[in-house]
Amino acid sequence: MTMKNFRGILIAAVVAAILLLQSQMGLASRIKDIAYLEGVRENQLVGYGLVVGLNGTGDSSGTKFTIQALVNMMERMGLSVDRSQVKVDNAATVIVTAQLPPFSKPGSTIDVVVSSMGDAGSLTGGTLLMTPLKGPDGKVYAVAQGSLVVGGLAFGGKAAKVQKNHPTVGRVPGGALVEREVAFSLPSGDNLTYRLQDSDFTTVARMASAINQKFNRTIAKPRDSGGVNILIPENYRDSVVDFIAAIENLEVRPDFPAKIVINEKTGTIVMGEDVRLSTVAVSHGNLSLVVSESAEVSQPNAMSQGQTAAVSQTDMDIMEDSGNMVVMPMGVSIGEITRALNAIGASPRDLIAIFQAIKAAGALHAELVIL
Repeated sequence: MTMKNFRGILIAAVVAAILLLQSQMGLASRIKDIAYLEGVRENQLVGYGLVVGLNGTGDSSGTKFTIQALVNMMERMGLSVDRSQVKVDNAATVIVTAQLPPFSKPGSTIDVVVSSMGDAGSLTGGTLLMTPLKGPDGKVYAVAQGSLVVGGLAFGGKAAKVQKNHPTVGRVPGGALVEREVAFSLPSGDNLTYRLQDSDFTTVARMASAINQKFNRTIAKPRDSGGVNILIPENYRDSVVDFIAAIENLEVRPDFPAKIVINEKTGTIVMGEDVRLSTVAVSHGNLSLVVSESAEVSQPNAMSQGQTAAVSQTDMDIMEDSGNMVVMPMGVSIGEITRALNAIGASPRDLIAIFQAIKAAGALHAELVIL
C-alpha cells in the first residue's frame, strides 16, 4: 500500500468518525429538556370571575348564577339593584385558570386562561374583571384582570351561523399579578435529585454517566428508572445554582421503547425508529359492496284494467381489489416497513388494520397504542 492510498484511507476514516459523532450528538438532548429538579414545579391556580363588555353574546337570562354574580358585584360597589331587572346579555361567568411557576415573586405576572361556564355564545371583545386565583390550600396567590384575546369567532342569525375555533375560551397574556410566593428553597444539604419526564433505565444510566464524565468523579448514581441522585461537590456547595446550570446543559441521548401510536378517528399513524418485525407475509385487499336503487315505470297494455305504477329496481355489484402478498423479513427498519406497505397500496385506514393483525400474529416487536 502506497503512502498516498494510506492517507486517503485515513482521511476517509476520520471523516466517517466525525460524521458518526455529529449524528449521535444531533440526537442528544439537554438534561433540562428531559428531566427536572425534584421539588421544583409549577402550581395550579383557579378562580371564578365575570367577563363584561360582550356585544350581546353573553349568558342568557336563564343562567341564574351569572345574574347572582353580577348583582353581588354591584352590591359590593354600593349599588342597590333589582335582580328581576338585571340583564346579562353583555356579561358571562367564567372559570379562570393559571400556572404559578416556581420561585415566582410578588409583583410578577403570569398568563391566565378564561373559559365560559354558562351558555355565552362568544367571549370576543370582553374584559375580565378582578378575579382572585386560589391554590389547593384555599389561599389567594394571584389576581387576574384584563382584556381577553380570543382565537375564535362566531357570528350568525336564526337561520345560519359561522364559527371558527372556540370563541368561548380566551387568554389574558400577563393578566395576573402574583400576590403570594410559594415557599421553596434549593436543597441546603449536599444532594440533588433529578427526575426524568419519561422514566427509562437506559436514559437514567446515560444521564449519570454524562454527569460523572463532566466532573471527572462519581457523583451521580441512578436511584431507579425515573431518578438520579447527585452529590454536590465541595467546591460547588456555596454556588448550587452554578452547579445546577452546569448539569442542565449536559447533553444526553434519551432512549425510549418501540411504539406505534394509532388514532383511528383521524387515521393518524406514528412509528418510532426502533420498531421491528419478525418475518411475516402481508396481503390486504378491499371488498366493496355497492347497492343502488332505481325507479322504473310499469305501464299496462292498452284497453286493459291495469294501472300505471312505479317499480323500484335494485342492483348489486361486488368489487374486490387484488391483494398483493408482501414478505417483510426479520428486523426490517421503519423505512423498509413503510416502503413495503406502500407497495401494496395500503391507505392509512388499511395500515391500522394491518398493524393490528401483525400484532395479533406476534410478529410486531413494539407496543401498539390505539387512541
